[in-house]
Amino acid sequence: MQDVAKIPADKLGDGSPVGAEILETEEDLFHDIARTTINKLRENEALGKPTVLILPIGPVGQYPRLARICNVDDISLRNVWCINMDDYLTEDGDLVPLDHPFSFRGYMQRNFLDLLDDDLAPPEEQVVFPDPDDLQKLPRLIDELGGVDICYAGIGINGHIAFNEPPEPGEEMSADEFAELPTRIVRIARETRAVASIKVGGDRKAVPRTAVTIGMKECLSARELRIYAYRPWHPAVIRGLLHGPVTAKLPCSLAQTHDNATLLMTEAVADGGE
Repeated sequence: MQDVAKIPADKLGDGSPVGAEILETEEDLFHDIARTTINKLRENEALGKPTVLILPIGPVGQYPRLARICNVDDISLRNVWCINMDDYLTEDGDLVPLDHPFSFRGYMQRNFLDLLDDDLAPPEEQVVFPDPDDLQKLPRLIDELGGVDICYAGIGINGHIAFNEPPEPGEEMSADEFAELPTRIVRIARETRAVASIKVGGDRKAVPRTAVTIGMKECLSARELRIYAYRPWHPAVIRGLLHGPVTAKLPCSLAQTHDNATLLMTEAVADGGE
């Protein structure tokens, strides 16, 4: 059996149902998100339709870039729905405050929404996060809007998309069962918390233990799935995504079940497994 971790860069994507694109730098990945967002917006405007996006906090470099393009070119986001993937919770199960160092709501506000000209920004009610007090809010909204145009996603060190962490040791779950997981409250994996703690000097105790996340079901239901890889831990993960078995143990591998999924990676990630 082939060791997928050893697949060279020039063979990545061969035979995979997931499209694979190699770009030079992570800045190119951020530009791709901004470009495809604007292209989809213009396409839908011509059809008289709203644009519905699932957005991550990671990658994040696209948000200031997108805000600047919109401001300079007078591109309105008034008919865009920004469905955000997830956010951390306090020990009491509430969303962490906006000024918390791990608040994704606060990050999105400061690094995207506040940078947009007021007349171009999406209405407040069209910027939506999962609600720990109403877990059906996002699935209900997506259904009302007629589905999601594009789901943008990064990949965690353990292969998670959003906070859809792999099953814990001893917990058995098939890929089909994992694909049906809905928006829910989750416990953050140890590996994920360790990586997040880098932001606060390695203090893992400062990283919340739980979060509310959009489900794999909602992510996989998007008409297009675009996944971005640029971190040092991504070389092995993306090879499993493209060429490994579809398994709940590597959540991003479920991209292979989507009929319009693309993985975009930097040259460093592509070369990292050689």
